[in-house]
Amino acid sequence: MSTIAPPVNSAYQLGLLHFVHVLMAADGIIHQREQMVLEEIKREENISPDLFNEFCYSIVGKNELQVFREGVELLNSVSDQDRLCALVQLYRLSEADENIHEEEVRFLFNSLKHTKVDFEDVVLASRLAKSKNI
Repeated sequence: MSTIAPPVNSAYQLGLLHFVHVLMAADGIIHQREQMVLEEIKREENISPDLFNEFCYSIVGKNELQVFREGVELLNSVSDQDRLCALVQLYRLSEADENIHEEEVRFLFNSLKHTKVDFEDVVLASRLAKSKNI
């Protein structure tokens, strides 16, 4: 699945990785399918191994709230379109294990609130992206 014209912006990529990390950890279990979707996201969003390693190093010793806040700051520094793309990727990731957990729903709504992205826009963009791949 491809998002709408993936941006090549390190603030976008790092913000997305911060949110992905928190979402994957939200239910306390990192599923194999979530790992596969993470690899797809890294490929689709042109996230280099160096940038991914920089991200992994940057979150060592931080709790989920700290990681979330850094992600919010990063994503709020990019365009509305980029924030929408990031939330579409999160929505897709939340569906990866075919069971959206309560903690994931809370995180998604919190992410929408803090990035000022409309949920309907995320659902619509997600459906459009899915239909392009069919």
